[in-house]
Amino acid sequence: MILTIDSGNTNIVFAVYDGGRLRASWRAANDTRKTPDEFGIWLAQLMGLEGLKREDVTGAIIASVVPGIVYSLKSLCLRYFQVEPLVVGEANVDVGIRLLLESPEEAGADRIVNAVAAYQTYGGSLIVLDFGTATTFDVVTAEGAYAGGCIAPGINLSLEALHMAAAKLPRVAIEPPQKVICTSTVSAIKSGVFWGYVGLIEGLVARIREEYGAPMTVIATGGLAPLFHRHTPVIQHLDPDLTLRGLEMIYRRNAGKTA
Repeated sequence: MILTIDSGNTNIVFAVYDGGRLRASWRAANDTRKTPDEFGIWLAQLMGLEGLKREDVTGAIIASVVPGIVYSLKSLCLRYFQVEPLVVGEANVDVGIRLLLESPEEAGADRIVNAVAAYQTYGGSLIVLDFGTATTFDVVTAEGAYAGGCIAPGINLSLEALHMAAAKLPRVAIEPPQKVICTSTVSAIKSGVFWGYVGLIEGLVARIREEYGAPMTVIATGGLAPLFHRHTPVIQHLDPDLTLRGLEMIYRRNAGKTA
């Protein structure tokens, strides 16, 4: 079995794959103060609830956009699973995709992993939307190269910034209001942020397609992807496990076998 770890700015997702099949996954808040032991005890208990054994894990792979957490995650793998993890972005890890970027070392590990999984699953040409702390729009060419993209503030960041900057505006939950024109402050905030974000998605997808100059398939992943998938026709595929699957694919590529 393979342990995959996707460490984002807000959450860390741990998952176990067995022969290419996702057995279970768990989400935790990302906190650089957590020790390997805290992660290890928590993860071991959750694995036990799923009937999974630590000793059956034969490999691990990490993708992280938070450099400060990588050491703890490596230590977790060594101490609790007795495996040396692969880390996406390190020189010894072959991701199997060309990076058409000015500075390839700046590319977020999650964006590369998404591109790998998306191309192997859907083929090109693609736009991959990942709804996280930031919302990323990534382009994969018909030949399977990662061609960059654009980054927008996540909708939660937008809501928090609005609340922090305007004293009289309350913090609200993300949900689509029934109308665009609203008659209360709370519903007006929900309308402006939600439908404004739908407009951002549709506008950027349209501009990317125009600039690329060919039809493109749009895939969405990340925590809020299901919400937006229901409210805009530009998202053609919802793939919540895209990043985890990409990690497992990259592990198998580097291991040369299915573990």
